[in-house]
Amino acid sequence: MEKGQEADLKKTTSKPLSKPVISSGFSINSFLNQEETVVNKDESLAVKTENLPQNHFTETDLQMEWNLFLKQIQFKASFVFNAIKGFKLIKIDEKNVQVLYPSDSAKVEFDKISGEFFNHFKRKVQNYTIEINYKRDFENLKVEVMTKRKIFEKLIEKNPLLKDLDDLMKFDLS
Repeated sequence: MEKGQEADLKKTTSKPLSKPVISSGFSINSFLNQEETVVNKDESLAVKTENLPQNHFTETDLQMEWNLFLKQIQFKASFVFNAIKGFKLIKIDEKNVQVLYPSDSAKVEFDKISGEFFNHFKRKVQNYTIEINYKRDFENLKVEVMTKRKIFEKLIEKNPLLKDLDDLMKFDLS
């Protein structure tokens, strides 16, 4: 190679490959804004239930699926299971299921997994028009004040010899 060719080679390689004036046309802000509008479009879509199946289901179907779901969740999420095991599901009519819950904190835990259960149940019974109604069940809330006397009486049921010991020693369990 001659010196002239080396100089030309250096000149051509020292230039940038792309022109700094031309932009790619991609704007991060417009991409982020576009993604937000797509999310908003998904939220505004409503599912028309008139074209979906509306098969009959029984109270037994509901109870069987609920008990099966409780057994499955018992091992996956024991905290959620303990919160929702006192819930009662009742079929009101063909389109309504009433959920009786004992406390608001239990309902919060149920809300986390309710979509999973009801989506599965709707597919299982082929009825996509089911509506869920929530009702607080005050009678189901088990609040019992345990005094020392009641605790001791429960122990007496397990071991009757404690009754004799109480008669002999005259325990003060007030």
